[in-house]
Amino acid sequence: MSNVELVANRYGKHRVRLMKVTRHPHGNEVFEWTVQVLLKGDFETVHTLGDNSKVLATDTMKNTVYSVARTSKASTPEVYATELVDFILSRNPQVSSANVNIEAHLWKRLRVDGKDHPDTFMRGSAEVQTTHVERGRDGVLHVTSGLSGLNLLKTANSAFAGFLRDSLTTLPDTQDRVFGTVVQAEWVYSDTNIDFDAVRATTRETLLKTFANHVSLSVQQTLYQMAEDAINAVPAISEIEIAMPNKHCLLIDLSRFGQDNPNEIFVPTDEPHGYIEARIRRK
Repeated sequence: MSNVELVANRYGKHRVRLMKVTRHPHGNEVFEWTVQVLLKGDFETVHTLGDNSKVLATDTMKNTVYSVARTSKASTPEVYATELVDFILSRNPQVSSANVNIEAHLWKRLRVDGKDHPDTFMRGSAEVQTTHVERGRDGVLHVTSGLSGLNLLKTANSAFAGFLRDSLTTLPDTQDRVFGTVVQAEWVYSDTNIDFDAVRATTRETLLKTFANHVSLSVQQTLYQMAEDAINAVPAISEIEIAMPNKHCLLIDLSRFGQDNPNEIFVPTDEPHGYIEARIRRK
């Protein structure tokens, strides 16, 4: 008799690249999604006995991503992920829950002669839209959305002073620093019967507006204010988690060249950097 037991397991297909072009007489739409499918269920015997009879091959999952996309009318990753989850559950009774994670890569329509071109696009930025959709046999749908790779920079109204000091502290107080970060945010929906595009746009715009207008005494304070404003602006969000690394811009000493530097010339650094995250939820 074995003295170990299988406590939990899941498996799936990772980083399935999907581009879909929806063609219209007035111009095309393009979606580029990187899809991950993960399944939980009755898969103990494949681990303990090598019995593959209940295993949906990950290659089949890859093909399913493309097949469902062909018939889907979804224009948001949340809706497409829900369709994909439900399709897998409908054909695989051995699966207790299906989880689909999507990264949406942003393409912007190219402007030519001051007008949007109907069929040509350019990559907007490194920002990625994310969504996580899971449904189990109980029928409950869990949807989490977010964004990552959102590069932001404040060149004024950012300070950091009055922090704890000990024998190893060398950082000076500052009332005027450059505040650079790459925002990663993830929010949980309490209601999934919504316009996901509109809610995402409102959430993102609120995060950007607060970052821009907030007089920052620390990354933590700005992060919290961004989260609070997003929750207040979007009733469908129950909680939000935000990570904001502090991408330092270091003031360069130009005195050895006989020049001053009135907070104008910096060297941007990626590593090491501060890292701040918090999860805020509605009471």
